[in-house]
Amino acid sequence: MNFYSLNKKAPEVSFKDAVIKGIAPDKGLYFPEKIEPLPKRFFEQIEDLTDHEIAFNAIHQFVSKEIPNERLREIIAKVLDFDFPVVEIEENVSTLELFHGPTMAFKDVGARFMANCLGYFSEGEKQDVTVLVATSGDTGGAVANGFLGVEGVRVVILYPDGKVSDIQERQLTTLGQNITALRVDGTFDDCQKMVKTAFLDETLLEKMQLTSANSINVARWLPQLFYFLFAYKQAKSQGKEIVFSIPSGNFGNVCAGMVAQRLGMPVKHFIASTNVNDTVPEFMKTEEYKPKPSTATISNAMDVGDPSNFIRIRHLYQDNFEALKENLSSYSFSDAETKETMKKIYGESGYVADPHGAVGYLGLKKYQESHPDVYGIFLETAHPVKFLDVVEETIGQTVTIPGQIKKVMDKEKKSISIKKYEELKQYLLNR
Repeated sequence: MNFYSLNKKAPEVSFKDAVIKGIAPDKGLYFPEKIEPLPKRFFEQIEDLTDHEIAFNAIHQFVSKEIPNERLREIIAKVLDFDFPVVEIEENVSTLELFHGPTMAFKDVGARFMANCLGYFSEGEKQDVTVLVATSGDTGGAVANGFLGVEGVRVVILYPDGKVSDIQERQLTTLGQNITALRVDGTFDDCQKMVKTAFLDETLLEKMQLTSANSINVARWLPQLFYFLFAYKQAKSQGKEIVFSIPSGNFGNVCAGMVAQRLGMPVKHFIASTNVNDTVPEFMKTEEYKPKPSTATISNAMDVGDPSNFIRIRHLYQDNFEALKENLSSYSFSDAETKETMKKIYGESGYVADPHGAVGYLGLKKYQESHPDVYGIFLETAHPVKFLDVVEETIGQTVTIPGQIKKVMDKEKKSISIKKYEELKQYLLNR
């Protein structure tokens, strides 16, 4: 299968080239030329399949020309070596826990899948690939862990100084080897702008092979559809219409869920729940897309004012606003509402939600006000320990620190401070 640029001014490329390029020469995001639905029996008998079998069948059509079946199965086995439980919170409300991987965030799936694909593509190649990535929180740690020690690949991570949690910062600044962290004096949007500028800088591109591990990269974005299918497998027996509420920043997760739906997954509706960075909720009210500078919140992984993947969502619906509105609702919530909800969930069920999961819960409950009979699943995208200060202060309880986090707590943080794009460029050219 080929992939084309959503700006439609660049040649179609293979999955391999889309992964290595990251973004098309015309600045567009890559998108698969078609999405073929899986056979109906796949969903009718999904309870009988392992997670590995589900993932193989779901991703196969997108990568089969470039990755042999046997190698694809090996990659999936390496990526999916942890659980994705659906945990009931209250009647008709459950959460899909996506934090049981090595960095305790949902991005472990996409980052590991991309790292393994890039490792496979790099075998026998003479030129190293440089993975350049911006993070608003969890992407950096997941990418750093996924790519650590991968031969032929070096990773440069940009993160906004003072705007990620201490644990998030430790996960991307303490690994060393082929991982370098750049601390940017600015916001996540500033980091993302630098990365996008680098991909279009001819001087850089002549000297090195650059790619991105943000969800703009198809190998980071597409495998996120796996866990929607895993959740459907677990929730199917409820016998009710299913809706997903997704805490949303760059909107790759929502879009991946919609691709799972295009594969045939029976799901009624998606809810994109955001913090005060409400570009998409406002679009869904006004049909006017007005990006703006991001605002810092306690759910920092969603502090995105111009979400890159929303163009993919609009493309899925051929920019038909009414069709999109049938399948997507989007709501925005404040930090105060988020904290109140974290308290409420803990007080009523004993469940400790992180700020992002709490925003997902809020969006689900708002949707259920007018759709009370649906079975709702909100995504718990990161372990609450990653937002330790906020969580403990809000619920008044100590959170147990898991082993994955303990091992980075005593390591020295190492990063390089930059302010402008030229400093990033000079760093890359002088390495």
